[in-house]
Amino acid sequence: MILELADIRIQPGKQAEFDAAIQRGIDQVISKAKGFRGYKVNKGIESPERYVLQIFWETLENHTVDFRQSPAFTEWRGIVGPFFAAPPVVEHFTLLAKSD
Repeated sequence: MILELADIRIQPGKQAEFDAAIQRGIDQVISKAKGFRGYKVNKGIESPERYVLQIFWETLENHTVDFRQSPAFTEWRGIVGPFFAAPPVVEHFTLLAKSD
């Protein structure tokens, strides 16, 4: 399993609108993508315009090829992109250890 970690900064004062948009984008677009296995969204307390989106994919290619190179990616960006203050920083991770 691969973890996609997106560090998202949005425009000030748009949190409530973005909260709805990111949930809609995940439910309507990303959750239907090949290899999608789940997600978490966290929003900043000290930095209320900062969000950390975690998406779990079966393989790296499910995100980088199957999703990113599909029309669904354009649809996703159309929903959440207008709120971005800067392009998200996106990285991928594999699990090293975890607690139960």
